[in-house]
Amino acid sequence: MTDLDRIDRKILKALQADGRIATVELAEKVGLSPTSTGERVKRLQREGVIAGYGARLDPHRLGLELLVFVEVSLDKTTPDVFEKFAAAVKRAPEVLECHMVAGGFDYLVKTRVADMAAYRRFLGEILLALPGVKETRTYAVMEEVKSDGMLPV
Repeated sequence: MTDLDRIDRKILKALQADGRIATVELAEKVGLSPTSTGERVKRLQREGVIAGYGARLDPHRLGLELLVFVEVSLDKTTPDVFEKFAAAVKRAPEVLECHMVAGGFDYLVKTRVADMAAYRRFLGEILLALPGVKETRTYAVMEEVKSDGMLPV
């Protein structure tokens, strides 16, 4: 694990809030010269602390109104079934996140679709067709209370 000092943490916090911030502005926020700030950012990228950059899109403006979490239980919990399921779920663009979990089911899937009819199609045509799926439980989100995705640094 990389040792992060106070300045590194300030840089990471600022970049999570605005990945397009200019180096000069970032330097002002963290109290370093632009050169030193740029070098730190490059180091954090090189060390993999900064995994990449992207734009946060408004799902509602894209017509993706329904956020759904799905518990997935597999028919067998063997390494080959886990591998086949994981490989297949990675190819499903509707799946935003998929996590293997400990507990009463095997995977927690996060998806976002236009509406309940679109979710029904996704469930029947994509999710239930994935290798090893025995059963699912669906949880439709009524309100997103917090979804900024920023890590505490």
